[in-house]
Amino acid sequence: MKKPLTIPDEPRPRNITRADLVITEGFGLEVDGRMKTVFPTLEAAQKRARALKAEFPMLQVKVYDAAEKKLLELSPTE
Repeated sequence: MKKPLTIPDEPRPRNITRADLVITEGFGLEVDGRMKTVFPTLEAAQKRARALKAEFPMLQVKVYDAAEKKLLELSPTE
């Protein structure tokens, strides 16, 4: 027997990051020319960038510094 479909009273708000908004603080992760995620610290952004590059070496991964408005190249892993 099928269970009846329950519909929530209020839909949960979706956490959507819009690509057309400019990052004003923190460090953004740019993958293949598109901004993907924002991190509060440079170390966190670089750690995730290295993990992505290790898992998918064909990707172009850079870190964007919002305060300086510059793209930072990913340094080779030590």
